Amino acid sequence: MCVFRPCIDLHEGKVKQIVGATLAENGRGLRTNFVSDRSAAWYAELFKRDGLVGGHVIMLGPGNDAEARAALQAYPGGLQIGGGITPANATGWLEAGASHVIVTSWVFYEGKLDRQRLRALSKFVGRNRLVLDLSCRKVGDEYRVAINRWQQLTDVILSKAMLSELAEWCAEFLVHAVDREGLRVGIDRELVCKLAEWSPIPVTYAGGANSIADLEEVTRLGQGRVDLTIGSALDIFGGTQVRYEDCVAFNRRELAKAAARIDR
Repeated sequence: MCVFRPCIDLHEGKVKQIVGATLAENGRGLRTNFVSDRSAAWYAELFKRDGLVGGHVIMLGPGNDAEARAALQAYPGGLQIGGGITPANATGWLEAGASHVIVTSWVFYEGKLDRQRLRALSKFVGRNRLVLDLSCRKVGDEYRVAINRWQQLTDVILSKAMLSELAEWCAEFLVHAVDREGLRVGIDRELVCKLAEWSPIPVTYAGGANSIADLEEVTRLGQGRVDLTIGSALDIFGGTQVRYEDCVAFNRRELAKAAARIDR
């Protein structure tokens, strides 16, 4: 079953939608699609009201802790948290109300997967509360994981063997198609298919979604095993292509179908 998963992206203490590939450390060249006049807690309360689960709060750089904590307090247990997560702060975020912590850069030391760090973090927070962010860029015919605001490529190439190995240490994967994030140019169908084929655990795809039809498409291509995040195209984030209410309705239909199958 594919469902819509919500997101709250925080940058400089504001809820924003940006073009992910432009998020350099010095801030130069940053392309911003939307800056909200509403708080992160407002969005969290909206998602809670509509029964949306498994969404993520991503802190893009410093200055976002207060807004992130307010969102988690508004919807305890309903949101995951990512952005600068390390063993030093992971427990604090879980205690603040996050259902899971999302980690990427910390487990890739100098651009290489540090299995010792990954295993230690997994044991520290618990495998069932850890999400690995495997956001990636396509290089040739391969998808390589990108870290440090998606500006640095790692040595990790997504594959069935790699996802099977990593799945031993986490509960879910979050995968942004970095070259499409924020551009509203449509999903990376090839990547969605590969994630469905390769991942033995739940996986959420993000990047480029620009219509409610993308939810149907991800359901079909992802064989019901890949969830979808829609950001910049959503009307609640200033977009004009996708109505938030339609995403909520989609989830309710999918959940009703799943319940009907169980009752048979």
